[in-house]
This record gives sequence, structure tokens and C-alpha cells, in this order.
Amino acid sequence: MSSYPRIFLCLLLIGFFGNSFSQELINKRPTFYAYTGFSGANLTQFNQMLKERGLSPLRNRYSSFGLGYQTRINDFVLGFDLGQHTGKASQLDDMEIRYRTTRALFNVGYSMTEEGRFQLIHYLGLGFGFMNFQMLPEGQDRNLELFLLDPQQGFILRKNDIHQGTSQFGNFLTEIGFQLSYDFPIPGRKEALQVIARGGYSFSPIENSWNMNGIAFDNAQSGAFIRVGAGISLPDRNFFYKDASIGISLFRGVHFTQPDELNTYLKSFDYQPLEGKPSNWGLRILGDTEGILYGVDIFNLAMSGQASNFQEHSLNSVRVYANGGLKLIQFENFALGLLGGVGYGNLRYTLSEVDKPDFPELFEKRYFDGYLRSSGVMFKPEMFFEYGLPMTKRKLFDLVFTASAGYELAFPGYSLGEISMNQYMSGSYLLFGIGVRP
Repeated sequence: MSSYPRIFLCLLLIGFFGNSFSQELINKRPTFYAYTGFSGANLTQFNQMLKERGLSPLRNRYSSFGLGYQTRINDFVLGFDLGQHTGKASQLDDMEIRYRTTRALFNVGYSMTEEGRFQLIHYLGLGFGFMNFQMLPEGQDRNLELFLLDPQQGFILRKNDIHQGTSQFGNFLTEIGFQLSYDFPIPGRKEALQVIARGGYSFSPIENSWNMNGIAFDNAQSGAFIRVGAGISLPDRNFFYKDASIGISLFRGVHFTQPDELNTYLKSFDYQPLEGKPSNWGLRILGDTEGILYGVDIFNLAMSGQASNFQEHSLNSVRVYANGGLKLIQFENFALGLLGGVGYGNLRYTLSEVDKPDFPELFEKRYFDGYLRSSGVMFKPEMFFEYGLPMTKRKLFDLVFTASAGYELAFPGYSLGEISMNQYMSGSYLLFGIGVRP
């Protein structure tokens, strides 16, 4: 199932619970936050294979960082987390072994405290994810021509490969935990600075659902965790309809750019070009206080295809923006505004063999795949239009439809090998989204 049906199902559930609260006195508290933390993950089967060869096991700890949103309606809590979880690198000869996972989780919880500055929440997260496991040389920056002549640097294994598009997300994941949070007032503002601490356990409930090339990597998605974070919250005592809100949206974008220069190189080395335009799925968290806008965007642009008879390739870019802006016009449920964003972007071109052997043969042969990467700074101006559709008589929340047009500008530095990718990274775009706003 793709991401849009999952999000739509979540919106329906929110609507159901919204109706159930429609006859009560409503207290609302929306929050968005960023977090970091650490957890443990023992890759049992892979470590056993290393042990049999007299090698040291992989480090069993990974770090986490991500973005989240939650809204409290009376004592009921709904939220969404998007996180990246990266394992510590382990050395083997001249190679590095690394793994990382990305998880998107819908959270349902219950607050054990009354409305106030302090909160204690018990929650359950349900979602899906992506996993990358790789064994590659420490230094991967290479000349593009040399790379295309000999791309077999090591091996890369991917499950639910979001480098080919966000819709590839899959496999059921769960998380259960407790959240402690406290609001610190911001002088002269309706918002509060919220500090968050979380502890719990994440796991993959379906056995062998993260099997890649004969080894189960389920434990990379499991382990006890501790996380801390901070964000912006709108406590109930400062919450006024249309004067202050924080909403979350999923959007689908069209970017008017193509990797023409890269395709020229690919053709000259007898690889198939990357065709079409990059698909863009993303998440937007947007706060609005008396017409002043603030928030975060995260895009995932992806292109993929067949490179040769036995190889496939992908071109992927993740971009994270901090946004600020103004709402220029508000007429009933219609609004028009301007946003400006500054952020970070990365770029990865991967060339991999379609058919690789299972472990332990894969570990012994090793040389099948490779990728080039780059990163830099991004800027964007944007104009957006939105329509908010109230979903209950008491305006518990709005279903928000948005359309945006803007231009991304890449700061010099994006390159693959010796060719600049700034022309591909910079360009105009259209976004169409749907979300909720308390």
C-alpha cells in the first residue's frame, strides 16, 4: 500500500475520533518538535557469520534523529514521527560496514495528566520503514568516468528502497513508550517552548520481514530507546481558533528539472538514461500565529530505472527546510501566503547489480554495487494557497487542501564526480497537499 492511502486512512480515523469529541468541552494542544537519541540493535545472524570467520561483531548501538508532530484533544493524543536511525560504522580491512533505517510512525496515546505545563503521555506507534545495509570503502568520492567504468565498490542491500521513491516504504513496524514534556513560556508569544523526553521499545512484529539475501535484519528495527527533543507548542490557555494553529500535511510535488548532464555521461558509457522527472513526496509541518508562519518541510525526490541488462540505478535527493513567512490574505476558509526556506540537501547516485548472491557468498565476493554522493545548502521562495474545510460542528479540526508554487536554489557545491549537479538541484516546482490542522 502506498503512503497516500495510509495517510488517508489516518485522516479518516482522526475524523472518527473528532466526531466522538464533538459534544464535549474541547481542549487542544498541537506541537511540532525535533528529537535525537540512541538505541541498541544486535544484528544476530550477521554477527554470527562474522564470528564464524574470526571477525569482530558489529557495534550494537545506533543514533536517531527526526521530526514529529502531535496534537492533544482533551486527553487523547494523535501524532506522527519521521526518523532516521544510523548504526555505528564498523571497520573490516579497507571497508566500512554501515546500516541505517528510516521509519514513519503514526502515534496514538493517552495523557495521564490534566492540561498544564507538564505532560505524561503513554503512546503506541504503528508504521512502516526502509532499511539500507552496505559494505563499501571508506573513501567513496571518485571521478564519475572511473566510477562508471568500474562501479563495483562493495555491496548495498536495500529493503523498501525509498531511493526509488517514498511510495516504496513498507513492512509493519511498531513502537511503544512514554513521553515526558514540559512547556516553557516564550515572553510575548502565544507559543511555548516544549522540552521532550521519551523512553520505550521499538520492534518489528512480523518475523523475518526484514530478510535480505538470506539474513534477517529484523533486530536493526528493534531495541530499547531514549530520546530527547524540543519544539513549539500551543497550550490550551493560549489557543484561539484562526489566531494560532499548527498543522501537518502530506504533499505530492512536480519538479521541472532533469539530470541532463548526468544522462549524457550515462549514454556515453552505454548505460540507460534516467527518464522523466523526479517524483516528490514530502511532509510539511506549518505553524501560524496571527499571520506569522513557521515550520519545517522535508522532501524526498527520486528517480530510478534499468541501467543495463544486469544493473539498475537511482538518483535520490532528500531536502529539509526551515520555513518562515506571512499569510497575506485570510478570507473565511481561504488563505494566500508567502514562505521562504533555508535548509540542507543531499544527492546520491547508486548503480547496483540486480541479482546478487545470498550470504555468506555475498560477503566473500563483496564487489557488486557503488554510489556517489554530495550535499549542500538549499534555498527556496514559495507562494501557497490553502482551503480549510471544518470537519465537525465545533471546528475540532480542519481538513486542509493546499497548492504551492516555488523555486529551489542550490548553493554551489553539488557534484557527482567532476560534473556539477546544481542545474538539476535548482528549479521550479508545484506542490499539492492534504493535511489536518486543529
